[in-house]
Amino acid sequence: MDLVIIRYNAGNIRSVQIALSRLGVRAEVTDDAERIRNADKVIFPGVGEASSAMRYLQSHGLDALIAGLTQPVLGICLGLQLMCAFTEEGNTECLKIFHSEVKRFPPEKKVPHMGWNSIYGLKGPLFNGIPEGAYVYFVHSFAAEPCREQIAAADYIHPFSAALQKHNFYALQFHPEKSGDTGEKILKNFLMTGNSHGEMR
Repeated sequence: MDLVIIRYNAGNIRSVQIALSRLGVRAEVTDDAERIRNADKVIFPGVGEASSAMRYLQSHGLDALIAGLTQPVLGICLGLQLMCAFTEEGNTECLKIFHSEVKRFPPEKKVPHMGWNSIYGLKGPLFNGIPEGAYVYFVHSFAAEPCREQIAAADYIHPFSAALQKHNFYALQFHPEKSGDTGEKILKNFLMTGNSHGEMR
């Protein structure tokens, strides 16, 4: 399998590489448009600030490239937020793959939302074999509002989208690479997705 991880000015790429290597999969980290376009599968991870990340993507022509990919694509954390329509972080227009808008958590509880939390309302191939209420690991101050592409939800202050899917695009707000056996299974499920548009179960 030819798997690439998109390089841009965001962190957490190395931990995703390590998680994939535990599954016996090698992933190349690149911002080369042709490599990304021709890969079998693409992972778009990230921890960082949305507006500077979008500027990097735009300056390298990666914004239009990502939105036009036809193979399976998995966004993680900031990757999910950048795949949405808009984020309040820096009042940033994003890739508009998903219809959801990303809002900052109100300061009613400790922010960022950091630690283990359960997910529910699971749909789609990423969650094959994952039970309702499974626990996964989150670190984020902003969250996507519930929308029609939601395939998993979580609660922190209020409900938010923990995972999204539209055709070949998948995205997780939590970190599968830090989510133990559940996260490993979700990554395996992504690696097993076909190269045509994903089907909701």
